[in-house]
Amino acid sequence: MHDATLATPLPTKQAHLYAAMFLARYAGPTRELYGIRMRLYLQWCEQHDLDPITGITRSHLELFARHLEDDRHNGPGSVAGWLTTLKMFYRLLAVDQVIPVSPAEYVRMPKVYVDDTRIAGLTRNELAAFVLAARGLTPDHSALATLLGLCGLRVSEACGVQVGDFSDYERGHRVLRLVGKGGKPATIPIPPAVFRELDRAAEGRTGHLLRMTDGITPMHRKAAARRVQVIANAAGITRHVWPHLLRHSYVTAALDAGVPLRDVQIAARHSDPRTTTRYDRARGQLDRHANHTVAAFIAGGA
Repeated sequence: MHDATLATPLPTKQAHLYAAMFLARYAGPTRELYGIRMRLYLQWCEQHDLDPITGITRSHLELFARHLEDDRHNGPGSVAGWLTTLKMFYRLLAVDQVIPVSPAEYVRMPKVYVDDTRIAGLTRNELAAFVLAARGLTPDHSALATLLGLCGLRVSEACGVQVGDFSDYERGHRVLRLVGKGGKPATIPIPPAVFRELDRAAEGRTGHLLRMTDGITPMHRKAAARRVQVIANAAGITRHVWPHLLRHSYVTAALDAGVPLRDVQIAARHSDPRTTTRYDRARGQLDRHANHTVAAFIAGGA
């Protein structure tokens, strides 16, 4: 584990070691996120004179959850993510026989309610306006918009694209080769409307396709998120737009266009088909809602 991940002093060297062993299982954004969570948790243990390896009970973890809610004002989803990380940490310590049992096994998790309609993403017209507005800005804006909105890439995948990654052809298709979530390699066909924008952004370049405003530094996820909102503003989209919403929009657009559910799952590289099914359910919730039928039924008899 790099010093930057856990930069502050930890309660014990043993805790530092076990945290490093836990984080070593992961890479990229996941490791970064888990590192932030472990750092804060270990700092909290130090402040309360608790040994985070052998001195923790279920009650301590639930007290830590209250700290996240009351002092840090984290929402239920964020608290659930923190506790899930600690569940994995202590479960592995128990598996490795460092501790007899995990104190997190029966921790009370916050209830997280998800409005499925919120994952449907932009409408067809909004997505088209977004892509068109990006083309009117800079080649980098357009390349980012097409990778996220027309190819469904995750923002970390888009930021990692190299200029040479989309120059190959396979079975008559120009393709983009990348390493996706979980280190899984993927080969993605890119239609002319996409590779024209990628080629425009790549002209005269080597290395990373997407750059910061200095034209040299590779773009990072936070900068990409800011750029996405700039494009949305230029497109006249009034609601908040973030990179993963464009991935949602890509999946919803594919389903609306009639692409079979299984093919959408493959295109989105969802390992669990239930993830894709949620998008399918979300897009129809408002259109097929019983309110429409009831209103028409009653109005017809009135």
